[in-house]
Amino acid sequence: MAALLAFPGRYHHAMKPLRIGVLAVQGNFREHIATLRRLGVETVEVRKGSELDGLDGLVIPGGESTTFMRLMRLYGLDEALRAFEQPVFGTCAGMIVLDRNHLGLVDLAVRRNAFGRQLASFETDLEIAGEDEPMRAVFIRAPWVEEVGPGVEVLAEVDGRPVLAREGRFLVAAFHPELTDDTRLHERFIETVREADVVRA
Repeated sequence: MAALLAFPGRYHHAMKPLRIGVLAVQGNFREHIATLRRLGVETVEVRKGSELDGLDGLVIPGGESTTFMRLMRLYGLDEALRAFEQPVFGTCAGMIVLDRNHLGLVDLAVRRNAFGRQLASFETDLEIAGEDEPMRAVFIRAPWVEEVGPGVEVLAEVDGRPVLAREGRFLVAAFHPELTDDTRLHERFIETVREADVVRA
């Protein structure tokens, strides 16, 4: 029942096909595209700002955050993302570029490579708010959230550090949900997109 209350849209299905972009300048964009397509979503590879036009949502994948920011500035994606009004899902480096110190779109501060070299890559079972079963999460040189603003909802933690959070239309994860067969986070993001689409309509 908790899941039903937390995510009411998951239990009804709008018929309108969604078009979700995946930032494809660097990182694990192909894996995100494959997951979204498995869930019946039309996907668009986004490499320049104009390609955000007409999208219902956007995924910013993992990669190298400094490279991401340089390429986004080069292609005009940084300002286009600030103007983009649809839901956004950022994973790993995608979470970093959305934070206060980069694009400034989510009210949190993220520490890069926070888990340290000795735990540069690991997997763990995460307890996630609103989910009955734990989620297997893959962390690769992962960040964590150092500070959260008052409007940010923390959905999962590792060792007391937030690694999954939501603020309004933004969902951010320190790990790589596209590298497992568990599609629940992508489903959750798709529901956010559908709900935003209903509001726009």
